[in-house]
Amino acid sequence: MRYEIKGTPLPVAICYLENGEQMITEGGGMSWMSPTMVMETTTNGGLGKAIGRMFSNDKMFQNRYTCRGSSGLIAFASCFPGDIIALEVKPGEEYICQKSSFLASTPGVNMSVYFRKKLKTGFFGGEGFIMQKFDGQGLLFIEVDGSAIKYQLGTGEKMIIDTGHLVMMSATCKMDVQMIKGAKNVIFGGEGLFNTVVEGPGEIILQTMPISNMARTLAGFSAESGGGNGGAGEFVGGIIGGLVD
Repeated sequence: MRYEIKGTPLPVAICYLENGEQMITEGGGMSWMSPTMVMETTTNGGLGKAIGRMFSNDKMFQNRYTCRGSSGLIAFASCFPGDIIALEVKPGEEYICQKSSFLASTPGVNMSVYFRKKLKTGFFGGEGFIMQKFDGQGLLFIEVDGSAIKYQLGTGEKMIIDTGHLVMMSATCKMDVQMIKGAKNVIFGGEGLFNTVVEGPGEIILQTMPISNMARTLAGFSAESGGGNGGAGEFVGGIIGGLVD
């Protein structure tokens, strides 16, 4: 199977399949496809995995698309301005991703729930207790809010990350939280109380505009304009229009 990622700021992953090849996506994830693609809705691993996906902010049921008869294509578009990243998942490698990052994959990629065991990391790390874990073998597409920035951390090397900016890390990385020091920094710094700290070895992917940050920006604008929907709607329209232009 070959693929290409096209478009900005709302990208799409277009996958070109041969007879018998398959792609998996959550319900509603398909954007367009050839008539040769046949859809089957499935729990993809049983009821337990379906419930787990629900807790990680994905839909319980997934759709399996199989190319039948001849070659064809299927496209999966992003739902927010940003990037689509393709990851080659290999045996023995695991990736931990933020909730709702999954866009599509080949059938050999397994998705499961990843529970953060440390209470302080779950409460204050910005991603909550539940994330998504991917392993197996195959091609995985994930969504990124804003632009994707990749770093390869060496053993013991750390990155301090603001809440919501972590998209993905290798399972070999360790995650913790760090309290911001100094009362003045906490009260007037605007960065909250805690930052996420990721320690290598492993790869991390960060995003420049988490959708949660965008929501807070829009909420603040709405409040400043008197709480009406008209001003916020014009503001959002201006942002999207500027991005498209």
